[in-house]
Amino acid sequence: MKPFFVSVPHAGEEIPSETPWLKQLPETVLMCDVDRYVDQLYRPAIEALKIPFVVTRWHRFVVDLNRFPEDVDVDSVEGSTNPVGTFPRGFYWSVTTKGERVLPKPLSQVLHQQLVEKYFRPFHQEVERVYGQFKTQGAAKVFHVDAHSMPSKGTKAHRDPGETRAQIVVSDCSGKSCEPWFRDLVVESYRRAGFGVAVNWPYLGGRVTETYGHPDRGQNAIQVEMSRALYMDEVTKQLRREVMPQVQLQLQQALRFIYTEIPAF
Repeated sequence: MKPFFVSVPHAGEEIPSETPWLKQLPETVLMCDVDRYVDQLYRPAIEALKIPFVVTRWHRFVVDLNRFPEDVDVDSVEGSTNPVGTFPRGFYWSVTTKGERVLPKPLSQVLHQQLVEKYFRPFHQEVERVYGQFKTQGAAKVFHVDAHSMPSKGTKAHRDPGETRAQIVVSDCSGKSCEPWFRDLVVESYRRAGFGVAVNWPYLGGRVTETYGHPDRGQNAIQVEMSRALYMDEVTKQLRREVMPQVQLQLQQALRFIYTEIPAF
């Protein structure tokens, strides 16, 4: 097995008892900014290649695994030193990208710490375990795709309001989270699979790529966003089942090309 794996931090839909306010939201609001179905779309490729797959059961609005626990403000956690508006879509989402209210009131510090320990840390401990396992097996370099989805057009909350986006956006934290050749390989793999690809626009990469992407330590992490228009109705948030097999096939082609071209370090 080559030292390559995929994580999906935002596809979970389960809501735990600690966050009952989320259960009151209509589905179109609750699923507005979730990477719904991304785990299902990538799973056939993961199974075919037999590579590690780190996913979460939990909804993004419980805790955002692509943020830091410190990414909060007084509108989301009591006692925060960050003013209102610093992190409206941070570790806890106060509002969606469409401006719909999610969090009715700030969380207590006690609840904040409970959610960090119970829902944030296990995901990241698993990511760290995979990196560690590959290194224990002798891998000098590890390669990591952090898979997401995105609206097909930017909203007012984004860097590209009103713009129609590429089908795939590959982000490497402006060249910091992986070696350039790996970024180029990922871009080429998705293009060969038939996707239109952009690099570092409108996304530069998230906290996952920032945390784990250290090419100087042999850790190459890259973020891959996929347009939701490819596979879902963006209004109802329902899967377009008639196109799902084709998208899954394209993702298999993309990941297989990456896996094949990665040197056996």
